[in-house]
Amino acid sequence: MNLILFDDPSIRQDLSPFTLTRPISEIRVGILTITGKWEIAFNCKASFHTADYLSSKYPTKSTADNVLVNGAVCPDAALVKAILSLKNEEAIAKSGILIAAKTHSTSFDNINVKEYENEITLVDQVWKIFQFNAAQIKLDFDLITKGRKSNALNDSHTILYGELGKDIFLEEGAIIKAAVLNAENGPIYIGRNAQVQEGALIRGPFALCEGAHVNMGAKIRGDSTIGPFSKVGGEISNSVIFGFSNKGHDGFLGNSVVGEWCNLGADTNTSNLKNNYENVKIWNYKKGGFKDTGLQFCGLIMGDHSKCGINTMFNTGTVVGVGCNIFGDGFPRTFIPSFAWGGAAGFTTFQLNKMLDTAEKVYERRNKRLEEVDKEILQRLFQSTEGNRVWEKKTVKE
Repeated sequence: MNLILFDDPSIRQDLSPFTLTRPISEIRVGILTITGKWEIAFNCKASFHTADYLSSKYPTKSTADNVLVNGAVCPDAALVKAILSLKNEEAIAKSGILIAAKTHSTSFDNINVKEYENEITLVDQVWKIFQFNAAQIKLDFDLITKGRKSNALNDSHTILYGELGKDIFLEEGAIIKAAVLNAENGPIYIGRNAQVQEGALIRGPFALCEGAHVNMGAKIRGDSTIGPFSKVGGEISNSVIFGFSNKGHDGFLGNSVVGEWCNLGADTNTSNLKNNYENVKIWNYKKGGFKDTGLQFCGLIMGDHSKCGINTMFNTGTVVGVGCNIFGDGFPRTFIPSFAWGGAAGFTTFQLNKMLDTAEKVYERRNKRLEEVDKEILQRLFQSTEGNRVWEKKTVKE
């Protein structure tokens, strides 16, 4: 079997700004990315069928035995079984959404499509990343820990509400000191070489991925995922941080999704509930305007490489693009296009050369290198998003 995870064009724009820098399936929801879930389900490595400008980093590898799976769909046992039972040039769909196909090519021409009768988990809007996160943590926890033994907890001052190995799982190298882990409402997963520092209060479902840190005194209210090599502090509720990002200080992050290589300055706060309790509307890239989420709770949606200064206040349902630098007092606008520099007083363009210079320094701090392929993606993105950079009359100087 040759697994190819494809981007459905009708969904891709709805998942911006995260899909501006990655295929849909590279979105993290639960403990794993959607890619990681399918790779475990089929016990093989996946390639991608995505936007042209991303294909150098995420190429398609085609053979005579291709299984194409919609990258916005999360696997479950029934769906995996249905896909494995497909014959050549057969596909399954749900309510007009193509789920999977078995084909000798990467095209869906001349394929016999059957309706899939069961329900599917489709991540087709940005808010569904945090909305589905608790359920996906539970599924991923069972998937990852099945038949395995948790590492021991070598700290007599940490309090566990739940059984180690059954409700709470520690990978090799995980360190916990004088914390409280409450898994009564869902499992808690502590990844390889991750750390939970003194005084942290954590409620499940919760995932702390490889090399990530929960800082001293943090309050994690549950339904949250802290991606690989991220550092968090303060108060977090029902939020997903993809990886390599920091919210290291006090401040509230709720019902939010933060991409990779982001940094939230000390005492940054997100509003996740409107004062009038109405549904939250957020910017939708496909519509080119604001869209009703149908949710009362929705906080911050922040794309890769974006950062904000200390005491930044984000209004309910704020969407921040890629490569932004936000600072100053007051509430900035609720849609901040990619490569914006400024805040409530106004914006100008964060010039690409300066943005890349910052990104290189951030990578170096993690002993990594910003590769040429990543620079090329950001260069293409800078050019393609120029039309969104419509600024207020009043601007701030860089």
